[in-house]
Amino acid sequence: MDTFARATLVTVIPLQAYALLGDPLQYVQLYFLISSLALVSSMTVPLLIRAFHHRGTLILGSCCMMGSAILLSQQDIFWFVPGLTLQFFAAATIAISLNLYILKNVPRDELSRFEPVRILFSGGAWVIGPALGIFLEQNFMAWLPYLTSGAFSLCQLCLFLVMRIEHPNREAAGDAKRPNPIRFLRRFFRQPRLVLAWLLSVTRAGWWGLFYNIAPVYLITIGLEKQTIGNVTSLGSAGMLTVLFWGWIARRVGLRALFTNAYALAGLLTAIVATTTNYPLLGACFLVIAAAATSIIDSGGNVPYLRAVRPNESSEMTTVYGTYRDISRVASQGLYTLLLSVFPFTVIFVAGGGVMIVMSQCARKLPRGLGVSRENRDRAG
Repeated sequence: MDTFARATLVTVIPLQAYALLGDPLQYVQLYFLISSLALVSSMTVPLLIRAFHHRGTLILGSCCMMGSAILLSQQDIFWFVPGLTLQFFAAATIAISLNLYILKNVPRDELSRFEPVRILFSGGAWVIGPALGIFLEQNFMAWLPYLTSGAFSLCQLCLFLVMRIEHPNREAAGDAKRPNPIRFLRRFFRQPRLVLAWLLSVTRAGWWGLFYNIAPVYLITIGLEKQTIGNVTSLGSAGMLTVLFWGWIARRVGLRALFTNAYALAGLLTAIVATTTNYPLLGACFLVIAAAATSIIDSGGNVPYLRAVRPNESSEMTTVYGTYRDISRVASQGLYTLLLSVFPFTVIFVAGGGVMIVMSQCARKLPRGLGVSRENRDRAG
C-alpha cells in the first residue's frame, strides 16, 4: 500500500513542479534542495526507533505520507517543498522499519527467494499508479490523485495494525547507552561488502530517480502529452513483474553475472535517449527498455546488503544503508544542477548512463555465489 501511495503521484509530482517553475534548471535545483532536506531528516529515524520502537515509527511514517499528500495537493510552490520533503522522509522511515521487520521474520537463506516476491507485489503498484494518477488528474479533479494516495496510506496503516507480525526485539534497558547510530558510519564504510551493496543501491535508486523525476519532464518538453507520459512510466515499471523469472535465474547463475550485464545494458540504453530529442516516441521506447533492464537489478534488490549485514548490528547498519535513497537523490540532483548550468537537458541521460556502465564493473566484485540457492550450490559442488 505504501508503494501504491507513492506510485500514484510519481508522474503527477514532477509535472506539477515543472509547471510551477517552467525551467529545467530551476526544477533540478528545487529537487536538490528538497533531497538535501530529506537526507537530514532521514538521519533522525534511528532516534525515532529508539523512542517509539519499530511499530510506532512505521505508524509515524504512514501518517507523514498522508500529511504529504495534503500539502502537495495545494498546487502551490510554497507547500510543494515541505510536502515533498515530508514524503521523502516518510518513505525512508517506512522502508527502514520494513527492512528491520524483514530481517527479523525472513530467514537469511530465504532472502534470495523473498526479495523477488516483494518486488513483484510492489511492481503491480508501479505499473498501475503512474497512469492512474495522470488519468485522475486529467479527467476528474487535480487534487484527486493526492486523495487517492492518502487513502492508500491509510489502508496500509490499518492493515499493519490488524496484522500480527512479530516485531524486531526492542532494545534492552542498557541499550539506551549505546552510541548514536551515526557513529556507525565509520564501521559501515570499513566493511567492503556493505559499501559495495550501498553503492549498487545508490546507483540503482539514482537511475529510477532519473526515470521517474527527469524523464517525464524531458518527454513533455519534446512534445508528448501528460497521459502518454503516465502510460510510458507505467509501461517502464512493468519490468518489475518479471522479477520472479530473474530471481529464478539469479538462484542459478548468481547475482554477480546478473547485475554486471543488467547495469551495462541499462546504462547504454539510457545514454542513447540523449539522441532522441526529435523523436519523442523513440526516446520513450528506449527509456522503457532501459527500465526493463534496471528491473533485472531489482530482482536482487537488497540481497547483497541483507546477506552481508551482521544480525547484532542490523538496526544501526540498516539505517546507514537506508540513506542510499536520499544520497542518490542529493548526488544525482547536485550533478544535474552542475551539468545543466553548462549543457543542454539531454546531458543528464549521458551522465546517468555512464554511471550505470561504471557500476556494471563494480558489480563484478560481488561474491560469485551470491544469490545462488543451496540446492544449486550443492548440485554444482
